[in-house]
Amino acid sequence: MTSVVALIVAAGRGHRFGGETPKQYLKIGRDSVIREAVRKFLDHPRVDAVRVVIHPDDEVLYGDAVSGLELMDPVYGGAERQDSVRKGLESLAENPPDHVLIHDAARPYVSGELIDRVLDSLEEASGATLGIPVSDTLKKAADGYVEATIDRVGLWRAQTPQGFRYADLMEAHGKTAQLALTDDAAVAEAAGMDVAIVEGNAENLKITSPEDLKTIDDGAAVYETRVGLGYDVHKFGPGNSLVLCGVEIPFEQSLEGHSDADVALHSITDAVLGACSAGDIGDHFPPTDPQWRGAASDAFLSRAIELARQAGGELVNVDVTIVCEAPKVGPHRKAMRVRIAEILGIEVSRVNVKATTTERLGFCGRGEGIAAYSIVSLRVSR
Repeated sequence: MTSVVALIVAAGRGHRFGGETPKQYLKIGRDSVIREAVRKFLDHPRVDAVRVVIHPDDEVLYGDAVSGLELMDPVYGGAERQDSVRKGLESLAENPPDHVLIHDAARPYVSGELIDRVLDSLEEASGATLGIPVSDTLKKAADGYVEATIDRVGLWRAQTPQGFRYADLMEAHGKTAQLALTDDAAVAEAAGMDVAIVEGNAENLKITSPEDLKTIDDGAAVYETRVGLGYDVHKFGPGNSLVLCGVEIPFEQSLEGHSDADVALHSITDAVLGACSAGDIGDHFPPTDPQWRGAASDAFLSRAIELARQAGGELVNVDVTIVCEAPKVGPHRKAMRVRIAEILGIEVSRVNVKATTTERLGFCGRGEGIAAYSIVSLRVSR
């Protein structure tokens, strides 16, 4: 298999932003710019490892920003971007990968599809860069006046990641060390390499000004909505109460289960785990584990929403349907919505609880147990 390492270039100071914090460490949504960028490569199945090139003064900022992520140790960059990339490449020399991806930390919303496009191009080319065809009319100006109109045919705006065969790019950087080049495609071109151009997209925006940061923060295009479906069922057994949606309800029977058998919270838990691709409730709380015997199911749901937030997800809404002939859900509906909202840390207005029967059909209709269906939606940064 071909090995791939991603180098994330984060050694710049971002002076156009003003202030003391470099732009790559500023917040967008719940996370920093750099963490968003790094995660795209860590989560990609074709990328084997990720190393970040940082400024020597940013060790504390960097450590806080990437806490908990499995990264190679960072390396210090140089005075110019070209120097920083070269230092990153040199740090890989003892165990060189086949291919290397170079990406700007200030591009937090690169997609897995774009990474694939670059890697696919390396099957034939020794280098590849993302780009967007120029669609605006271009003007050359001096002293505030137009001097000429530039033919835009064949012009592209370069993006990252840019991908290369590692050995070729190392050699190219050695040949061009005295030049001041602004990206690695230019380094490769100057060294005589053939560089393929692969179409990128406008969402892969580079943050260069406060206006760019606001555009990303406000723009729905950098988020996607994921939906999760949960289902659970528990049968009745001896008892005088049961728990639904975290609310204890007096009843002539109880629900049987390894935990408190809260069929509604179990279905919501599975829905949340499904929306963030984190398996199911049995993976995290197996019924064979004695520590969960009789446990309150709010612990399961709290853990699920924690995993969703770690994955960059923000819960939008929950809709649960309880299927049973009895007990009556209506008198407890308000308390159920309030309890679910408390567990999830969201507004009650984002929680809906419904109940229905099966018209005496099936096991629910025969009064043998209760089923619950849940749907949740998560707003997840790309």
